[in-house]
Amino acid sequence: MIVAEDSVLLRQGLLRLLADCGIEVVGETGSAEGLLALVEAERPDAVLLDIRMPPTYTDEGVRAAEAILTRRPGTGVLLLSQYVETSTAVQVLARSPRGFGYLLKERIADPEELCAALQRVAAGESAVDPEIVSRLLRRRGTQGALDALTARERQVLRHMAEGWSNEEIGRRLRVSAKTLETHIRSVFTKLELEPDVSANRRVLAVLTYLRA
Repeated sequence: MIVAEDSVLLRQGLLRLLADCGIEVVGETGSAEGLLALVEAERPDAVLLDIRMPPTYTDEGVRAAEAILTRRPGTGVLLLSQYVETSTAVQVLARSPRGFGYLLKERIADPEELCAALQRVAAGESAVDPEIVSRLLRRRGTQGALDALTARERQVLRHMAEGWSNEEIGRRLRVSAKTLETHIRSVFTKLELEPDVSANRRVLAVLTYLRA
């Protein structure tokens, strides 16, 4: 794991939290400059990266995340943001949906949630903050690709967008594995996502949800 955060105090706090979770940190930096070289040298399973980094504190973190996901697709990236920036989630997910996560910094207060998100992106899955998903949902109009979904199917897709496994989604919605599989198949069918060996329907469904 590599941690890229310009605030020394926050970076030290993250290092302590990760150590408590049993996650080994092989590198740390306070800027996006040199991060790619560090990733190439250490080849970590994942990178924890602030979205706003020096020198301009605008999109340095986003550009670094996209570069890492493009050059080293086996490396997961978890972006941290102080504010909800929904366009960023869609932008990065659309280009590199696998192994990407986006959390608000307030989630750091829950070490288990942070570490679980890191483990998911390291495994090539997604992990999007529930508040970001909610904001995207509130921005959505009444028309679109999701209109055909039932309320339960929207719940299932929402949890998929947050990056939860089928087992965890079933536990949260209190439905059996068989029932959940039925809902997921229905989501794929209604979104016209036919089986394709060259595409991951789960990722495509989440992208449809975030873009709609």
